[in-house]
Amino acid sequence: MCQPAWGRARIAAQRLSDLARLRRVRDRIDREYAQPLNVETLARGANVPAGHLSRQFRLAYGRSPYAYLMARRIERAAALLRLGDLSVAETCRTVGCPSPGIFRTHFTELVGVPPHVYRHRATGAAAGMTPRVPQQATRPAGQREVPAVGPERAFT
Repeated sequence: MCQPAWGRARIAAQRLSDLARLRRVRDRIDREYAQPLNVETLARGANVPAGHLSRQFRLAYGRSPYAYLMARRIERAAALLRLGDLSVAETCRTVGCPSPGIFRTHFTELVGVPPHVYRHRATGAAAGMTPRVPQQATRPAGQREVPAVGPERAFT
């Protein structure tokens, strides 16, 4: 007869294995964001069905693998646009977005302004600032931290 604790231990071990697999998928997206990735490719690499990967990824990280991939691409694109060395079209190709229209739509959705406006504001506003200030000031809206509570309100 099987002990109940053994079953719980097996379930816990499987959960840890699943989380490690999801972390590897997320790390692959972070590393290969500029490559043509889709859920089927990621699922094949993780040896799980695509639907299962999508559901588990959403449960673990709060968004689908595709949404996570596009957020990473837009984050990298924003950094490139802040530098001002590349045009918007070149930036789109560099980060691996499938089309300029999709890039513009996702960029505007995540950052709040179209990429050409962001590039213009970032390069114009960054003149005369220390390197860290434009990075914080031009961070995508969905990635901003919650303001810290001051010491006077920490324990009230």
